Amino acid sequence: MPHIAATSTIDLPYKISQQEVKQQAHELFSANFPQTDRLIFAFDNTEIVTRNFCKPLSYYAEPNTFEQRNNDYIENALNYSVQAIEDCIVKAGISKGDITDIIFVSTTGLATPSLDALIINNMRLNQHIRRSPLWGLGCGGGVSGMAKANMAAIADANAVVLLVAVELCSLTLIKTDYSKSNFIGSSLFSDGIAACIIKGDAFDAPKQKVAYIGASSKLYYDSLDVMGWDFNDTGFKVLFSKDIPTFIHENVKADITEFLTKQGLQLSDIKNFIFHPGGKKVLDAYADALQVEGDFLNKTRAVMNDNGNMSSATVLYVLERFMNEGFEPGYGLMMAMGPGFSSEMVLLKLTES
Repeated sequence: MPHIAATSTIDLPYKISQQEVKQQAHELFSANFPQTDRLIFAFDNTEIVTRNFCKPLSYYAEPNTFEQRNNDYIENALNYSVQAIEDCIVKAGISKGDITDIIFVSTTGLATPSLDALIINNMRLNQHIRRSPLWGLGCGGGVSGMAKANMAAIADANAVVLLVAVELCSLTLIKTDYSKSNFIGSSLFSDGIAACIIKGDAFDAPKQKVAYIGASSKLYYDSLDVMGWDFNDTGFKVLFSKDIPTFIHENVKADITEFLTKQGLQLSDIKNFIFHPGGKKVLDAYADALQVEGDFLNKTRAVMNDNGNMSSATVLYVLERFMNEGFEPGYGLMMAMGPGFSSEMVLLKLTES
């Protein structure tokens, strides 16, 4: 099976404390959002300590248009993607000419040609790279992208697949949207960029190989309004339901059990939980539903504390933490929920060659 050869994430230049963001949000919302004083404590209940932003905090208080923010998305997405890819190429011990496929994941900006085309032009990658831009999968995009990258490597044993996830959530903030969803969103979401290299079976694996085993996707019927965007003249209006933790609590254990049963496994076989941290309440819902002993989401929680919710890129930051700090020998489960409402899972295994 294919294996993950390397991961790389970006430390953005503006690492802002949650308390600074809280203060600015209060200033932006209080005059027009009557619930500001009552809901401002949501910032303290997230367990987020610092947030990643691609722009200084002052930028988000300035007047700007959807066009300007989207142009800033394209510029920053390209620049930081190239940085992450160049670092990942070095870690994987390959040259840029070895890359056969690129999968680009994002939900927080618009570009046609898609960003993968801009990356190929900027880096002068192989003109014959197979391209797969994935848009609209939200927080589930990182896990879905990992599954699709590995399927490409299964289809071609000589494939070297580049997976890139870029989410600049901060650039979607609409200052004139005085809805509860926008206010709560401003307490959670931040920016992240990650790259991964996945190699097919034709390549020698490292001594400790993180191998792909299988994947699962599920779209829940009649849940289209749980999470997503409404698009209007001012940009991306965030939508998410307060019932997301309840939805996860009611479904996640059965979904994981069903997926693992097909692989001949059970929940107790999973030693590494590489989960997307949607927020404190989401992590609590996972913990309550799965009842796994110990702090099994400690790396996931640490990534959220340090960075905030970076949508699809976040789970790849969690993966990198496992790659750097070490897996417990055995199976690992990547999981994220996203718009649709949907779930994405990837089963990995750490093997010794």
